[in-house]
Amino acid sequence: MVFRAKANKALDRMEDPRETLDYSYQTQLELLQKVRRGVADVATSRKRVELQVNQLQQSSDKLDRQARDSLAAGREDLAREALTRKAGLQTQLDDLQQQYASLQGEEEKLTQASQRLQTKVDAFRTRKETIKATYTAAEAQTRINEAFTGISEEMGDVGMAIQRAEDKTEQMRARAGALDELMSSGALDDMVSGPHDDIQAELDRMGAGHGVDHELERMKAELAQGSAPREIEGAQAGDGAATQGSTAQTASASPAGDTAQAGEPE
Repeated sequence: MVFRAKANKALDRMEDPRETLDYSYQTQLELLQKVRRGVADVATSRKRVELQVNQLQQSSDKLDRQARDSLAAGREDLAREALTRKAGLQTQLDDLQQQYASLQGEEEKLTQASQRLQTKVDAFRTRKETIKATYTAAEAQTRINEAFTGISEEMGDVGMAIQRAEDKTEQMRARAGALDELMSSGALDDMVSGPHDDIQAELDRMGAGHGVDHELERMKAELAQGSAPREIEGAQAGDGAATQGSTAQTASASPAGDTAQAGEPE
């Protein structure tokens, strides 16, 4: 029972209704062909019996003429013999006529059956083509719907491929981000050059900081030295101006004194 159930399920899954319909139509055509051959065989037998009936009828007619001729010639014995043979032929003729009628009736039945079967086969062929077209359209619509919904095997494979591609892309992006972080922190360089030493790295950063501070102090000193000479020059320029002013005042006062002094001796 289990084996038959599984075999039936497997066959049902493998079965194509269109192929089944074509096979059924082919079977009906073969049956129709057999019926037609049967009709032809019956017709052949009927025709053979008909020929035999014609031959016996001709023989019977001949014996009848011979009996008449013998009786006219005064040969009653020959006439009697001819009629006796005619009676034997008549018995055979009656049997053949019965066979002929039977074959003729059988031929008519087979001919009608062949016509009915032909009509049935034609109707089945029309219905077969309609069912096949409907099944093909339904199958195509099912494939389209499966493709749209993504539940077909082909679209499922495509979806899985896209999912794998997206997973690999995300993995590569994560790896690239991790490498960027390692390169920014210097961990990747330390991993390449050698073992990582936190104390040495701290000392290097402190040394770099002291170097920056030293450079900053030096620049401040240079700026201070550059501003001091300019202040000295400004102060010297102010003293010169004051000296020149006092000299001018002295010069303006001196001619009057000299004039006074020069007038006294007179």
